Amino acid sequence: MNPLVQMVVFFIFAVPAFLGSVLAAWFPWAQWVGRVGTGLTMLLGGAAVNASFLIGGATYADFADDAKFAWVTDAWRAVVPGNYALWIGLLIAFEAVTGILILSGGWPTRAGLVAAMAFHVGLGTFFSWFLTYYAAVMLVGMALLLRAEWRGQISIGPAPRRRHRLA
Repeated sequence: MNPLVQMVVFFIFAVPAFLGSVLAAWFPWAQWVGRVGTGLTMLLGGAAVNASFLIGGATYADFADDAKFAWVTDAWRAVVPGNYALWIGLLIAFEAVTGILILSGGWPTRAGLVAAMAFHVGLGTFFSWFLTYYAAVMLVGMALLLRAEWRGQISIGPAPRRRHRLA
């Protein structure tokens, strides 16, 4: 897959994920958009894009070249390129499971959001400045979405019927 196409696919999900997550406190539909966008960002923008890189022969040897700390670049070069299929395969599995959890609703969504937030903290802390800015924006959105999910503002499926009492 072309890197430009991959960026477009990624941002097709990341932008609605952020906007929906930010608006989730006020609009139930936005919480749904945030959940679906965030889940698909991890599942398709993360796992599928990384799988396409791996299938395309990428070794990820230069991924950490722009890391903020030299020890991160050195550690990456010492560990990942030698067995990149294993490490990137584990990354793909993590992103896929996290995305599926987020899309599931209920406690799995909350668990998936916590996992995605931890992932983005690591991504933003150790790697390029672009990833730092991206992770910071996504962390704000995911924190707001987690707050809305914790409050249980929406549910998937038909709304429960309310009984009206006659006075």
